[in-house]
Amino acid sequence: MDVSVLGIRLASGVVTPLVRKLFRHEEAGAGLVDRPHRISSYVAWREKRGLDAADLRGLADHLVEEALRAPGERPLPPGEEAGVAAALAATLYALGDLTLSDVEAVRLGPRAFARQLRAAAPHPGLSRDAELFHSRLVDLACLHILNFFTQRSTFVASTLVEQSRLHAETITKVDELLTRVPRQDGRDSAFEARYLHYLARRHGSLTIFGLDLAPESSRWPLDAAYVSLEVTAAPGDRAEAPPAAPYSLPADRLLDEHPRVLLRGEAGSGKTTLIQWLAVSAARDPGAGTVPFVLPLRTLTRHGERLPAPRDFLAGSPLAGEAPDGWEGRVLRDGRALLLVDGIDEIPAAERDRARDWLADLIAACPGNRWLVTSRPSAVRADWLAAVDFSEVTLTPMTRANVRAFIERWHSAADHVPPEYREQLLDAVARKSDLARLATNPLLCGMICALHRERRGFLPTGRKELYAAALSMLLHRRDRERDLRLPDLAEEPQLQLLQRLAYWLIRNGRTEMDRSRAESLIADALPAVPAARVLGDAPEVFAHFLERTGLLRAPTEDTVEFVHRTFQDFLGARAALDEGGLGELTGHAEDDQWEDVIRMAVAQGRPRERTEIIRGLLDRGPDRSVLLAYACLQYAAELTPALRAEAEAAVRHLLPPRSIDHAQELGRTGPLVLELLADPAEASEEEALMAVAAAGETLSDLAVPYLAGFRDTRSPAVHHALVSLWGRFDAREYAREVIEHLRHDPHALQILRDGQADALHAFTRPPGLIVRGAVSVRALSALCSRVQVVSLSLLALEELTDLGFLRGQEALEVLEVNRCHGLTDVTALHGLPLRVARLSMSVPGLHEAIASWPRLRSLELSSPHPWSARDLAPGPELESLILNTASVRMEGLGRHTGLRILNLGHGWRPTGPADWAELSRLERLEELAVSDEVLAGLVEHLRLPSLRTLRLYEDEPMAPGLEERLARRFPETEVESFYTAYEQ
Repeated sequence: MDVSVLGIRLASGVVTPLVRKLFRHEEAGAGLVDRPHRISSYVAWREKRGLDAADLRGLADHLVEEALRAPGERPLPPGEEAGVAAALAATLYALGDLTLSDVEAVRLGPRAFARQLRAAAPHPGLSRDAELFHSRLVDLACLHILNFFTQRSTFVASTLVEQSRLHAETITKVDELLTRVPRQDGRDSAFEARYLHYLARRHGSLTIFGLDLAPESSRWPLDAAYVSLEVTAAPGDRAEAPPAAPYSLPADRLLDEHPRVLLRGEAGSGKTTLIQWLAVSAARDPGAGTVPFVLPLRTLTRHGERLPAPRDFLAGSPLAGEAPDGWEGRVLRDGRALLLVDGIDEIPAAERDRARDWLADLIAACPGNRWLVTSRPSAVRADWLAAVDFSEVTLTPMTRANVRAFIERWHSAADHVPPEYREQLLDAVARKSDLARLATNPLLCGMICALHRERRGFLPTGRKELYAAALSMLLHRRDRERDLRLPDLAEEPQLQLLQRLAYWLIRNGRTEMDRSRAESLIADALPAVPAARVLGDAPEVFAHFLERTGLLRAPTEDTVEFVHRTFQDFLGARAALDEGGLGELTGHAEDDQWEDVIRMAVAQGRPRERTEIIRGLLDRGPDRSVLLAYACLQYAAELTPALRAEAEAAVRHLLPPRSIDHAQELGRTGPLVLELLADPAEASEEEALMAVAAAGETLSDLAVPYLAGFRDTRSPAVHHALVSLWGRFDAREYAREVIEHLRHDPHALQILRDGQADALHAFTRPPGLIVRGAVSVRALSALCSRVQVVSLSLLALEELTDLGFLRGQEALEVLEVNRCHGLTDVTALHGLPLRVARLSMSVPGLHEAIASWPRLRSLELSSPHPWSARDLAPGPELESLILNTASVRMEGLGRHTGLRILNLGHGWRPTGPADWAELSRLERLEELAVSDEVLAGLVEHLRLPSLRTLRLYEDEPMAPGLEERLARRFPETEVESFYTAYEQ
């Protein structure tokens, strides 16, 4: 410790002789035969030897006198010297009452030792200044006392003895512990490697839907199958998002941005496939230390059991019971777990609150892990997991580029499909709008691909027809056309039995049932379906469905489920119609698990049944029922005009929407709602915002011309909403019709893939672009050659090596470069008309480029290299400078007289008075951020009358007196923690 830090400058030659007089002489040795060496046992006034009270007072007087002679401002008002000396003598006399040993005192350190000494002494009863001076003298004395202890021969010897004892005791305890507990780290790492290998194999492939391949070819590698979709989040889920502006990013990078996510998606949208992808990606990167746990709720709760504690996460897997005891808990406590909870919507509504409590308990017990929870959109309310800090996002429908990629990958994986089929299907999806509307998620795309192959180019054009065709292919035509020697069983008997299973699951709020339950339901139905007995009794019929149809699968040995919820709903609706359960259908209009069942019932029903269902929905009254009735119109091939008009009129009473959620729910009813939304030319700002939200949810190409009607909006909120919808529609068409004609510059237009970059061509005003992720240098360079931009953010572009595409960007005012680790050449930055630069990089030549920006007003620089103020162009333009560099040279900074905000970084230390002089020239500086280690010099040397905010990196208490001096020097300045300010 530097003695000057205590605020009193006294030479050691003055203090040390006084300290020696406080203690009597000791003989050499470790003192093993005497009692422990307490400080009180060898102070000089014990046992009437050496120093008495008068002598002690004389020492205190001498120390006070010498301290007052020290150079610097006098710390004590005249007339209080005697009081301080008396208090100091009383405090030093308390040395005789301490029970600490000299070794323990040295271990405490001078500050803590001084606190104990003051606590043992009577209160000094001095004025504020005198008490502060007294405390500094005690601190100074304690520093020298501890130094004196370390020089005593008995201290050195006794320290060595104590260390030897402690080492021996520690070795004994560790040896005993090792004999009781095997080396856990070795067992953990060995099992972890095996577990990750299992996960990579278990989830590393998918079944190729709709094709009957040889066993060795029946699995589709996940690497070939996975198509990266995007997610969008509503306003408020991200602090830096513009007001009322959703944002989007690739789904497989979601957890890089948010540690806890509730992911919503429609049936077949790719939620489970995304979970597989995340699990496999983590398992294939053991060096990252992440351990994924895949937790399908439908399996964990099929018998109504309690959700598992960490020790039961592997229950049902082949590795159950093999993990070292407590391994799961250790992974969670270390914050290394990736918990992938699939299917909140697949458990009964009554059990969902219990699932939420389970999640909250796990997070409270083991914070720091990453979580992804999936659900259908309407299964839980918007803020269902807000209390445990979950961000909510929604999987967006597949874009045309996604669909094209899926079709190409499907045909590449399916070896037996003629190559011309791929081009035929790609052409059909591009030309036929009805077919394109169906291809909105991976499930439907897979069915379209399979049906196109099976029917040699013929494709159905509606949802009902598509599902019916898929069932026909799976249940009957496929085996018959391959001349398999199986009992001849028509489609209808199979449908009759399968729909019983589906309806039982729907009625019981389940997606999974026990194998025994399935066999029991089939056995009960067989007498009424005698044709099915050709397959045998109930176990044989069940085995046929499981092994041959492709409609059922067994997630575990004793359970069964439909391969997808869509088939369950379609068949359950069929059963409801057969049983005449129309009242039961409409009675569940408010239950999200029955929504698709009701729609499919309308699609499959006869005219009278359709009428009864839609009439029942309208008569129920709640908004959800009315919206569902309106949504059913598109499935009703035949319906009386009066009832159709009544349903449309009922929906009109719900317009305009009352909230964004309400608008989005309305939009999901389909493109017919576009006819009911507000006229863009007459809508108020609130009506326009709701209309845009609803139109964006239709996911129909018909929405693009409607949304284009809002492109002249003066509302920033509507403007941001239009920008955020770009990823939901064809990139080129939406850019051409909407983005490029916006009245305001689109300053937050995100480009996440090459297709979006290629779609942009001409803007009425230079836009602001955020380029991130998988955008190639080719696409970015081509874009910048066509379009002038006013701001550009380049984020996480790993293949970026130089910035040559910025040459010629004469409108560029704002540039951000972050996490572009491959960047090596920044010569293209020279001479750009930048006003704002946010740069995080380590590239030679960067400082020279910065010096070439005469219009620069704000610079944020993060670099491991030293920085000099001479790296700035001369002139008063600069207003904000934020640095995070290895060091800062201040020479020349004072010429930037317009600087208002300055952050010198945590590591900045002044090299001398010249640095303080440079800072004092910044006569307009209002905000300064520095380390609190430079505060003493700042108070003494800095003159900044305009300073209003002083931010400190540390949040530690100031040295005694410093806070008061700081307040006197800067009376109008607020002092706050740097991190606290930025958290707010």
